[in-house]
Amino acid sequence: MKQGKLIVCPTPLGNLGDMTQRALDALRDADVVCAEDTRVTGRLLAAFHIEKRLERLDEATLAEKAAHVVRRVAEGETIAYCSDAGMPGVSDPGLRLVRAARDAGVAVEVLPGPTAAATAYVASGCANPRFYFGGFFPRKQAEQRALLDSLRALDAALVFYESPNRLVAALEALAEAFPRREVAVCRELTKLHEEVVRGNVAQVAGEFRERGRAGGIKGEIVVVVDGPSDAEAADARAGAEDAARRRAEELAARGVRGRQAARALADEFGIARNAAYEIALAAGQGAGKP
Repeated sequence: MKQGKLIVCPTPLGNLGDMTQRALDALRDADVVCAEDTRVTGRLLAAFHIEKRLERLDEATLAEKAAHVVRRVAEGETIAYCSDAGMPGVSDPGLRLVRAARDAGVAVEVLPGPTAAATAYVASGCANPRFYFGGFFPRKQAEQRALLDSLRALDAALVFYESPNRLVAALEALAEAFPRREVAVCRELTKLHEEVVRGNVAQVAGEFRERGRAGGIKGEIVVVVDGPSDAEAADARAGAEDAARRRAEELAARGVRGRQAARALADEFGIARNAAYEIALAAGQGAGKP
């Protein structure tokens, strides 16, 4: 029986010149092409004179159809999957399809190609050699605050996708959480009107706020927030140590002595053991404890 395969085919972010020969060959050789949007992928195939049967497989239909697609691969079909742009599986339904195929033990081939997150990270010119990709920025304020609080101490750039109509609100949330940081808004990457706007996060938020008032913001957008600066890291350490001192005084008043208190402070506030011990010792001496 013919060996089937699921082929994950990346497509250009906007410039057709970024389509790889290997991806074109895979689309030509596939028995069928599943697509997040058949209209988008149909135009891509037409541009390269590829005639192929297209089947829609998006977020709404994936739960129902994924098992059927995987079964067809197991039975010998070669099925290519394309998202609307970039690497399927990166903040789109393709990830669930790949997982279903892996769980079923069928062959999966992932072709390398354009990815907006990595392209924006490099284009941003940020100083940090690591990045965290968070997918689409949360819509709700409570979720935004919780996420940014959890990432505050991460020594990495933060990369998020965002829609034009929510960009200003996202930048305002970032400015509140990280007022000292640099940010880059990468818009329409690889396209005719590609743009990278970089600066202090509050300044960039202000610029796009004015653009929104003047006529709106358009295009595909990736936001890159640089990692914590030395000044921000120093402020964070100072804040943690201040909080640890207050906690140490509470522990000393309850009779918790030096080393036990130091362990508790280091675990709770993430400060170094020697600094925690000095804080606990000072608090104990202030409370009359050795």
